[in-house]
Amino acid sequence: MKSIAISGSPRENVGKRDAKELRYDGKVPAVLYGGATQTHFAVSAADLKPVVYTPDVHFIDIDVAGVKSQAIIQDIQFHPLTEKIIHIDFLALDANKPIAIEIPVKLTGTSPGVKMGGKLVQKLRKLRVKGLPKDHLDNVEVSIEGLEVGKSVRVGEIKLPNLVITNAAEDTVVSVTTSRALRQAEQEAASGKK
Repeated sequence: MKSIAISGSPRENVGKRDAKELRYDGKVPAVLYGGATQTHFAVSAADLKPVVYTPDVHFIDIDVAGVKSQAIIQDIQFHPLTEKIIHIDFLALDANKPIAIEIPVKLTGTSPGVKMGGKLVQKLRKLRVKGLPKDHLDNVEVSIEGLEVGKSVRVGEIKLPNLVITNAAEDTVVSVTTSRALRQAEQEAASGKK
């Protein structure tokens, strides 16, 4: 999985006034959990854009005053009106502890059902996946090569090496349904046979 580096500066005070001043300066108050201690720091709002405003999932290499940690985003708070990030929590990664994160689904191939006029319906855009940090993927590839009209790919059919998908096995990831045009063509063909 790709990593993005972010550097932060330690926060001396952890009060509301301090947080307000940080935001005024274009910084976002942040906390790193999961290590031996919690680290309170500030990070530039501009540095967060590539990791927050993207469908991709990244590991984040955080450097706070020379102390480096690898983490994932745990929680983000947005301002209700401006949509600006007002606080962000990171979870430090431990190479020996499994983590659960949502990974985007990437459809590959061409569906014969779509070529016949069927409609491709993607129900799940992300899957919850659990495993060690080194085993996580940038995305989960789901082939639609053999997908005919009326067929679907369910979570239980997807196998990932060293990773466990925690969504319900019977959940549909993607399916090909009968489109209105195809239904109409079938009805016309059926009525023409009589």
